[in-house]
Amino acid sequence: MSTLINFSIFPLDKGESVSVYVARALKIVGESGLDYKLNPMGTTIEGEWDEVMGVVSRCFEEINKDCDRVYATVSADYRKGKSGRIESKVKSVEAKLTSS
Repeated sequence: MSTLINFSIFPLDKGESVSVYVARALKIVGESGLDYKLNPMGTTIEGEWDEVMGVVSRCFEEINKDCDRVYATVSADYRKGKSGRIESKVKSVEAKLTSS
């Protein structure tokens, strides 16, 4: 089974640049041992549902420690019997672009 979670989390009360807070969340993602990809608008994580949602929760708890207002978006794609989709979904589209 594979769950892909794409999420973004950051404080709204810490000024214009919040990369230091995003880095704190990304450290948690990296330490989780799950496959992930950072992108300009968020982070995608792949794993079991409870694992990926647990990582998102830990990121929230970390940001919430010293922030009064936290913004988060989460989107999920669950598929039975598949794994490695964090790479294969992109490769599938790229292959179709080159064959057209």
